[in-house]
Amino acid sequence: MTIHHIGQAASILNTFVSETRDREVQKDAMRFRRNIERIGEILSYELSKTLSYASKKVSTPLGTKDISLPNEEVVVCSILRAGLPLHQGVLNYFDKAENTFISAYRRHTGDGDDFEIVVEYLASPSIEGKVLILADPMLATGQSLVAVKRALASMGTPKKTHLVSVIGAQTGIDFVNEHFEEDAELWIAAIDETLNDKGYIIPGLGDAGDLAFGSKMQH
Repeated sequence: MTIHHIGQAASILNTFVSETRDREVQKDAMRFRRNIERIGEILSYELSKTLSYASKKVSTPLGTKDISLPNEEVVVCSILRAGLPLHQGVLNYFDKAENTFISAYRRHTGDGDDFEIVVEYLASPSIEGKVLILADPMLATGQSLVAVKRALASMGTPKKTHLVSVIGAQTGIDFVNEHFEEDAELWIAAIDETLNDKGYIIPGLGDAGDLAFGSKMQH
């Protein structure tokens, strides 16, 4: 898997990432969602450079112009619910893409911190021969992305898979690298080194779903 750590280079991207991490800025849920969306837009722009293109003649009021336009069929898949703002950011740039939504949550086993990923809902078109973009803002253990990959197997085999994340832990990236195809590509804004005992990224930013949409009752 090829890893594109976009935040390594100095750019406006890091402003949006810093605000998603900042405890004071996080109090504004609308701004948090918009920052995740903007990060998705920047990562999508970088990803778009790898697609295949074909020249198309475009008619203007004063003549014609040949322009290279992407000629891929794209499907954007996000993991509910935290993935929704990131999904919107990706969709802002791939506005003709088809959409897949899937639920994947941690179900704790026993009284400790151990958990399994449970997938309960999937709505998807065929992904056969298409470019699949998996949008998951927090790549912590990597288990959610691997569970989604397995769940999507019944929808066909994509031509190419791209993963888009805001923040990832190196442990989770390594896990995903073991389970995805060699030609898969990860587009990520920031990489943190560690996870805590509960499997959350440190320093990370907290629970992206709660910050975007409010706290939830545990089940």
